[in-house]
Amino acid sequence: QVQLVESGGGLVQAGASLRLSCAASGSIFSINAMGWYRQAPGKQRELVAGITTGGSANYADSAKGRFTISRDNAKNTVYLQMNSLETSDTAVYYCNARVKPGLWGRDLEVWGQGTLVTVST
Repeated sequence: QVQLVESGGGLVQAGASLRLSCAASGSIFSINAMGWYRQAPGKQRELVAGITTGGSANYADSAKGRFTISRDNAKNTVYLQMNSLETSDTAVYYCNARVKPGLWGRDLEVWGQGTLVTVST
């Protein structure tokens, strides 16, 4: 019922910037925390950045100083601005959100399908 759709991935050269977007749609009463995860080849999925409804953000050490997470609550959208991309940033990036489907509904954890970011030398 609730869907997250990521966009903005692609192939870029090291040092370039990229902005990922994730839009939530469906039966949504409210969205709580949202975040970006990534999974590189041969590695486990890891949290890149998270953001609360109020805008408080946290980042993985590898993302600090280069990435910025933000959200537009009116659009049910979360963004990840990635600057100074490195080859080690190559991964499938997944959007995640805690969604409250209704007034009395429990929060649901929803994942997007992922968007591939490839950073070349």
